[in-house]
Parts: sequence; structure tokens; C-alpha cells
Amino acid sequence: MNVPLTVNELNNQINALLETTFSNVYVDGEISNLTYHSSGHIYFSIKDDKSTISCVMFKGNAQYLKFKLTPGMKITIRGSVTVYVPRGTYQILCTKIEPSGVGELSLAFEQLKTKLQIKGYFYKSIKKELPDYPKNIYVVTSNTGAAIEDMKKILAHRYPIAKMILIPTLVQGVGAKDDIARSIKFADSLASNVKDSIMIVGRGGGSIEDLWAFNEENVADAIFNSKTPIISAVGHENDFVISDFVADVRASTPSNAIEISTPNINDLIMYVDGFKDELNSKLKIIFQTKSFALESMRSLFNQHSFSKRFSLIEQTISYIKKQIIQRHQQFLIEQQKKIDFVVQVFENNHPNKKINKGFVQVTKENKIIDIDNFNISDEITLETPKNKFQCKILQKSLNI
Repeated sequence: MNVPLTVNELNNQINALLETTFSNVYVDGEISNLTYHSSGHIYFSIKDDKSTISCVMFKGNAQYLKFKLTPGMKITIRGSVTVYVPRGTYQILCTKIEPSGVGELSLAFEQLKTKLQIKGYFYKSIKKELPDYPKNIYVVTSNTGAAIEDMKKILAHRYPIAKMILIPTLVQGVGAKDDIARSIKFADSLASNVKDSIMIVGRGGGSIEDLWAFNEENVADAIFNSKTPIISAVGHENDFVISDFVADVRASTPSNAIEISTPNINDLIMYVDGFKDELNSKLKIIFQTKSFALESMRSLFNQHSFSKRFSLIEQTISYIKKQIIQRHQQFLIEQQKKIDFVVQVFENNHPNKKINKGFVQVTKENKIIDIDNFNISDEITLETPKNKFQCKILQKSLNI
């Protein structure tokens, strides 16, 4: 006699049968009913033009998914068919998901690039300029790769006065993205204390999988939020990663990062020598010009010095003195001439001389008066040096 099964027993038997028969399936389909759960699990369905099947990818596998699922995306899934016993529904338990017709990594790259571009991570207007003469160069890379040794050699030859500080970092494999982001933040904190610092983030060449840590969003966030100018130097010239677009400058190789971030010391020496020659030439001209100007000022100073002024004043005083003496002498000569003239007149009119000529001095009341003013009966006095005569006018007539 057949014993009926419980619903749970039947679902378990179906589950065992499906898991045994469909333990490893590949299925193509289009995503629908997509849900990213807060637990980290991903629930969705895939469909074609005739059927639909439920799918789930648990957190353990979902964390390794490089790209983001979107409704309508065509994918190829790998997994096993299981039954969700409580509901009696079956689903595909996904262990791996790949985009149909395009590589997983290529799709993830384009998705993140588009996302960051929308967020403004690639704007040229926010890019920081590299200092002309960096003091400290912080290098976020592996301490065991060939890249760091090449960078050291080039820096020692090209610009040895700069200081290179290596921040040893895991650059590929599990945990690399977190270690790179952490090292960028640490280097940025160190560089904030030193003016004219730069940071180089990168590694040598490798496959796209080897370089993938530089395509992670948290690394892009760390580069974007850094206050220190960053050069992305990942792989070879043809390799492009997300960090290249977010960084302030992209270098084709780690060695090229040193070349574009530092001046050539030989060029600087030649520049300094040329500048020195030019400076000496200009200084020589300046000194000559100033020397001529100084000599001119000295000449002007001598011409307008106190001693020169005193000399001029002395000359002026001497000239005035001579003029005064000459004028005084002239005055004396003129006065002497007047005196001589008066003396001559006096001598010419002296009574002693007059008596010799038959003349006497005629006075009236002791005053010399004009003889034409005498009247009859006037008493007058006639004097000579020897004699004095009292006379009286007896007659007055005109002498015709």
C-alpha cells in the first residue's frame, strides 16, 4: 500500500533530483525583477521570449562580481538548479555571472567610468597642477616590483634634490583595492605637511586582471578626495584604468611619471648658468650706469658744496670789497678835487694875491657886499693884508 508523502517530503525529493541532475548549468537570458538586498544577496529572474526562471546569487559569490547587474541586461549564468522547499519553487543558484557578448571586466570598467563621469570625477576644471619643483614625491606602489627601482634610478639621474617616499602597497590580488585606497589617504596626510609635494599611484605592467585594483571605486574615491596632486602611472602606455581618468595627470608608465613630474637638473644647471651670465652682464651695465651717475653727482656736489659756496661767497665779498675801496677811493679823489678846486678858488681870491694885483677887500659894516649896492655917504672899509682904510662914498656915477 502506497503511503502518501507530505508536501515538504515531495519538495525535498524534487530538490534532490534537480540538484543531482542540474548541478552545473549554463543559461543565457535577460535580467528582470532585479533586487539588491541589504544582506548582500542578489535576487532576479532571467527570461527569454517564452519563459522565465528565478535566480539568486548569495553574498559569498556576489562580492566578487565586477560589474553591476541592470534590468534588461543579457547575461550568461553558471550555477545549479535548486528548490526553495518552503514554497515549492525552483530557482538557479548562481555561482558566476558574465555579460553576454561582452567581457565581465570590460563591462564593469565602462559602468564605473560612466558612474564617475556623471559624479564629476573627470572634470578638467578640478584637476590640480603639479608643482614645478617638487620637494617630496610619495609613491604608492609595491616595494618589490621593478617599477619602484626604475623610478629611483630616473629620479637620481634627473632630479636628485627631490625626496622619494615609498608607501609599500599591495597592488594586485585580494585586498589590493583597500590597501591602495588606504595608502593614498596616508600619503595625502603626510604630504599635507610639506609644500610642493606630489603623489604617484601605480605599478608596472600586467594583465587586465592584474591591474584591476586600479579600476575599483574606492580607489577612485581616494584619488578624487586627495588634496595632493596625483599622477596615475599604471601598466604600459596602452593600458588605461579608472585611476588614469580620476587622477590629476596620467603617465604612460611609472618611469614616465617621474619624467613629467620633475625638471631635468642638467637643464636647470644650463638655465642657471645662462641666467648667471645674463645677470652679470646686466649688473655690469647697471654698475657702469650707476658709476657714471655717481661721478656726475660728485661733480655736481663739488660744484655746489659748502666749500665751493664759501669760496664763491669769499670771491663775492672780495669783489664787493674791491668795489667799495675803488668807489671810496674814487669818492676821495672826487672830494679831493673839489677841495683842491675850493683851495684854488680860495687861493685865487686870497687878499694877499689880490693886493699884488691892485685889489682890496671892500666891506660895509664888516660885511662883504656888492659894490654896486653902495650909496653916496655910505661908510665903507678898504682892507689889505697890511692896512685898513675907513672911507666915505662922496660920489656915485655909472661907468660907461
